[in-house]
Amino acid sequence: MKKEKDNFSKQSARYQKFRPRYPEALIDRICEHLPVRNLAWDCATGNGQIATILSGKFQNVIATDISREQLKIAPQKENITYKVERAEKASLPDTSVDLIVVAQAIHWFDFEHFYAEAKRVLKKGGILAVVGYPLLTTENSELNRLITYLYRDVLGNYWDAERKYIDDHYMSIPFPFEEFQLPEFEITYNWTFEQLTGYLETWSAVNHYQRNGGTNPLNLIEIPLRKIFYDSEQVKSKFKIIGRYGKV
Repeated sequence: MKKEKDNFSKQSARYQKFRPRYPEALIDRICEHLPVRNLAWDCATGNGQIATILSGKFQNVIATDISREQLKIAPQKENITYKVERAEKASLPDTSVDLIVVAQAIHWFDFEHFYAEAKRVLKKGGILAVVGYPLLTTENSELNRLITYLYRDVLGNYWDAERKYIDDHYMSIPFPFEEFQLPEFEITYNWTFEQLTGYLETWSAVNHYQRNGGTNPLNLIEIPLRKIFYDSEQVKSKFKIIGRYGKV
C-alpha cells in the first residue's frame, strides 16, 4: 500500500483559519441522488469542515483523518464521530454508508486500496464524492501573476508529485463508479493581505521550501503584494470547485 503522507498536522490551526470553506449548496446537490441519509463518511476530514455540513443532513457522520492534530480542533457535534484512521483502512461495517465525501485529499490516497474500501462500505446506490479546488484566481491581474510565479517558479520543485491531480482538476485520477456531472460551484472571498498570505502559507510546498531553505518563500513577493493591497484594501479571490462523483 502507498505510504501515507501527513503534510498538515504542524499547521493545523492555520489550516482551519485560512483554508476556503465549501458551499453547503454543493453538498445539497450531491445529496439529491440519495434516497436515505443515515450515515455519511467524511474521509480525510482535516479540521472537520465537511463533517460539520454533513452533520446537519445525516443522522450520523463518521469523520476520519490520519492527523490527530487536525481532529483535535475540529468542531464537536453530537452526531459526528472523529477517528484517526487511514482512508484505505476504515473501521466501518460493510454496506453501511450512504455517502462518502473526500475533500482536497483523494490525491494522497492509494487509489486501488481506497476504492476497494469505498465499495466495501457503501450501500448499493451509495455515492462517493471527490471535491477540491485548484489554484485560486483574483480580480487583480498583477496579483494573479505573482501567485502563479510563487506557485510554479518558486515552489515548482517543492510540490509533492500528487499535486498534478489537482492541476488536472481530478480528471486524471481513476474513478470506477457510475459517474454524474458535478454541478458548477465556486468559492469567493474579499480577502485582505493577511487573509491571502495566511492561505498561501498553508500550501504544503511552502512548508517543504521552509524545511529545505529555512526562509518563507512569500518573502520573495511581499513588497509587490503589499503594494497591491495598499492600493486596494481587499481583493476578490475565487476558487473553482473541481471533482468527480458517482454511485456504486
